[in-house]
Amino acid sequence: MKFLRGTFIGLFCLVVGFLLLWQPLPTLAQGSAPAKGKPAVYDFGAKYCVPCKEMQKVVAELKPQYGDQVEFRMVYSDEEMPLFHQYKIVAIPTQVFFDASGKVVDQHIGALPKEELIKKLKELKFIR
Repeated sequence: MKFLRGTFIGLFCLVVGFLLLWQPLPTLAQGSAPAKGKPAVYDFGAKYCVPCKEMQKVVAELKPQYGDQVEFRMVYSDEEMPLFHQYKIVAIPTQVFFDASGKVVDQHIGALPKEELIKKLKELKFIR
């Protein structure tokens, strides 16, 4: 009986501790929205994901050419999970496109080749 009581108390403390830590996470993510002033592309992925690594290369190629017009950011699940919850990311890689005011204007699931990402940026009028 003492064992069950001790197990119950331990489990209760674990659940309460989890809930106390979980509550502030979404509010911490609120400050992680893109800076206002220029559009942004957040690429959500994971470091172990092969298509995500391909997207990382595409983003690295586009940053030097378009970085002055668009903010590019890689968001990894093991580092910034609250952002995954905030933007309701269910599959990786996923690209979220923000306008200059920080509002989500489009989202794409899956890897995008460089040419298609450039086409999407032009469609959204993020680049010239």
